Amino acid sequence: MKSTAARLSIVGAGPGDPELITLKAIKALESADIVLYDALANEVLLDYAPATSLKIFVGKRAGSHSFRQDEINEMIVNWANTCGHVVRLKGGDPYVFGRGHEELEYAEKHGVPTTYIPGISSAMSVPGICGVPLTKRGVNESFWVVTGTLKDHSSARDLYFAAQSSATVVILMGMNKLSEIVSLFTKYRGEKESICMIQNGSKANERFISGDLNSILPLQEKAALSSPAVIVIGKVVREKQVKEFLQEDERMNSAKSLQ
Repeated sequence: MKSTAARLSIVGAGPGDPELITLKAIKALESADIVLYDALANEVLLDYAPATSLKIFVGKRAGSHSFRQDEINEMIVNWANTCGHVVRLKGGDPYVFGRGHEELEYAEKHGVPTTYIPGISSAMSVPGICGVPLTKRGVNESFWVVTGTLKDHSSARDLYFAAQSSATVVILMGMNKLSEIVSLFTKYRGEKESICMIQNGSKANERFISGDLNSILPLQEKAALSSPAVIVIGKVVREKQVKEFLQEDERMNSAKSLQ
């Protein structure tokens, strides 16, 4: 039975670490009647919602969708009109390749009041957590965030423009197109351009590999690193590579001094 007015909160869950969520997002969850949550939203966050609230998984991963997008849109409106406050919990930021605005528009079209609560995007947070700054003075002047795969499963056209720029390029949903991406960027930037990939960024099972465009495919195959992963291409990746080299050199020198 509906106890509160129908409304929708589109909420960003952050990149995966449950501590990387905003206070406003927590307050929204605390007043939820229904939580519709995605695969990339940490399920620990569901503990903020009332025990009496209904939690429904509507996650989508490459090649495996529990619900179509039109079904999710209809669920949002139906649950809002039936039960009240619907919290749509989406990984990262809902407006960064999260289709959050599509859901908000659909709800508003059907008379459901809406609120958008930003989240920390994995595109901007995960590289930094791993030691890769997206910008650094004297190294680069900008960064691009590009999807690797379009709705029809083709490669994003903007990748061609990004490859020809000098910017740091962050690619989401690109692991299935990795060989194409490597070939494209090698064409315009050369095989020595640095690249890294971060799987499950900010979470306890996070994995990181880096190299250059010439070496990354064998490294990725050996590591069996797959989605969900963030790809970063650009000179800023060397900041972590140099740091790791210096740390390893320091460890070796320390070991020699103890001998």
